[in-house]
Amino acid sequence: MFYRRKHYTVKNEFVEIFNQHFNNTNLPNQLKHGSRLVGRWMKDNQDGTTEIFAIWEYDSYEVYVEIESNIRSDEAHVKRIREWYERHGGKEYIGKEYILEVRNEAIESTVTYEGKTV
Repeated sequence: MFYRRKHYTVKNEFVEIFNQHFNNTNLPNQLKHGSRLVGRWMKDNQDGTTEIFAIWEYDSYEVYVEIESNIRSDEAHVKRIREWYERHGGKEYIGKEYILEVRNEAIESTVTYEGKTV
């Protein structure tokens, strides 16, 4: 299995808009192409920002790469993403004003049970 964590630090005033975008646009497309969501959480940093992160599961790194390629090639999805950015001031504006940090990281289990990583 391959797991990844997608992490964002977002200004609090943008959290609801950002979460709606995930639920209405990104999640359906990820699932359509075979991604498996383990869960998505958020934590108020008490400084005007919120951490939002999701854990995704794939059969392998190669499957992850293939799914991501299919998502980027999905013209209808790319159009929806572009339109969402435009509705909220453009990608550059959102990146400067609302989404302060983005990380996409492979993560590894530290748990072994009966000789197997779980």
